[in-house]
Amino acid sequence: MAFTVVRFNLIDPDATPETLSARYRAAIDMAAYADTHAVDTLQTEEHHGAANNWLPSPLTFAGAVFGATKRIAVTVSAVIGPLYDPLRLAEEIAVLDLLSAGRLVTVAGIGYRPEEYEQQGVEWGRRGKLQDELLETILEAWKGEPFTFRGRTVRVTPRPFTQPHPLLLVGGSSKAAARRAARLGLPFFPSAHMPDLEAYYNEQLAEHGTEGFCMMPTAEIPLLHISEDPDRAWAAYGKHFLHEALTYSSWQSKDIHSAVRSGAGTVEELRTEGVYRIVTPDECVALATEGGAENLVLHPLCGGMPVEEGWSSLRLFAEKVLPRLK
Repeated sequence: MAFTVVRFNLIDPDATPETLSARYRAAIDMAAYADTHAVDTLQTEEHHGAANNWLPSPLTFAGAVFGATKRIAVTVSAVIGPLYDPLRLAEEIAVLDLLSAGRLVTVAGIGYRPEEYEQQGVEWGRRGKLQDELLETILEAWKGEPFTFRGRTVRVTPRPFTQPHPLLLVGGSSKAAARRAARLGLPFFPSAHMPDLEAYYNEQLAEHGTEGFCMMPTAEIPLLHISEDPDRAWAAYGKHFLHEALTYSSWQSKDIHSAVRSGAGTVEELRTEGVYRIVTPDECVALATEGGAENLVLHPLCGGMPVEEGWSSLRLFAEKVLPRLK
């Protein structure tokens, strides 16, 4: 059975505080619904200062999800590591790991937007060194013993639920990220399908004498919306998918590798391209059973999608797709 994901980044370019609050609360209700319908994980992410209200605080959102669910995992892909205080992040993840009894998956990346660093008052040129310090400190902190941090003795409590530590992956698309993951014996999460980088990571594991694994995205991971009438849905809601696609493309360059990468400039081009897809329940089942899709990623609130349409997509996924994949 394909691995199933419901993705939330809570974009809403036209939001007021009242409508954004309703969107956040709807996402938590959707998480609870997905939890009872055997969806494997929720995925959320982090960006700062985006005019369209992109979620800046994925760990807070994860905590709300855990309070409303019993079994579903939450994958934070990714936290922008250098923007965090290492000790505080170790505490935050430990508490979430305890609250969820081990359901949090954290991918630590370094981001790709200098303006986010500027907003947080963090030096862009030091991001690699800051990421090294962050990961090393977190792993040491989770042991629960006193250790030296920036010249002083500290101790982080409580210890996480998951031992030896919560699932922490190193994200990125560079050899530096692969070396960092291998040196620390952490799993590697490339930001796109990059077999050469996976091979390099495995070489680095052997060189450092550490153990790890690579969770590399497949070559195609379309973002899905389910509708009984895709033509109608594209006409009514295609602008929301295009908004997210254009936002991503404005942030990316030829040197940035991402599993979500669109070159479309219109809704028609976006539909033809296939990065975002509106499919019927039957077509979604076929993606998994005939098309060989290893992951089905539902994006029910994409780009400011109306909440009621997001619910329609999620219910079709849960009631007309998932039962046929078991």
